[in-house]
Amino acid sequence: MTSLSKSARLAGFLYILASAVGIVRLLYIPKALFVHGNAAATANNIATHESLFRLGIVCYLVGGVLWLFVPLALYRLLKGVDQTLAVVMVILGGLMQTPTYVINTVTDAAALLFARGADFLSVFDKPRRDAFVMLFLNLHHELDLATLIFAGLWLLPFGLLVYRSRFLPRFLGVWLMLGCFVWLAFSITGLLFPGTEDKIFTYGQPLMFGEVAVMLWLVIMGAREPRLAAPSAGP
Repeated sequence: MTSLSKSARLAGFLYILASAVGIVRLLYIPKALFVHGNAAATANNIATHESLFRLGIVCYLVGGVLWLFVPLALYRLLKGVDQTLAVVMVILGGLMQTPTYVINTVTDAAALLFARGADFLSVFDKPRRDAFVMLFLNLHHELDLATLIFAGLWLLPFGLLVYRSRFLPRFLGVWLMLGCFVWLAFSITGLLFPGTEDKIFTYGQPLMFGEVAVMLWLVIMGAREPRLAAPSAGP
């Protein structure tokens, strides 16, 4: 296995790991515990399944840490293509996204405190505590939407690097760049017209799956070493 393929497989493995960990809080926890439009039921579910909700908090934070290393691993793989573009990819993909994971851990912790009804919160009756639970969960979602602006933007330099690399298929680069615009539409639509972002997600999934294709390609196929130019014939 070449050093280029080793770098590609490491980047792909970290990419898959970070995505899998993040899915626990982004998709599984909301489906398992949250009841749309019912603050009391949502708060009761969180209090009843506190360990599961705490697992979501930990997974979310671990995912944020991993997202510091995914762009760095990809930088190591792609910096030879265009170092400036690779730096932009790291900034948008890692440095701009990770702080929001930490902040959103606090919103979940606040929601859990109100759901449990700690002693110092006894000044609030149960309906008010339930309302605060829903408030902090909604703030979490709004911040996720804001973060997805950068989750979309980083795919543009990433896709360009893949397209120009010559050691990864060009169609993957195009797929990533198209995914950039879908995530931007998802984020902006959700912020402007709350509740409508699900339609963008449903119709845009084929373009969003470009990231999944890249992860699998990096792990399974690695990267093809560029061919050296054949020496010119002598006189």
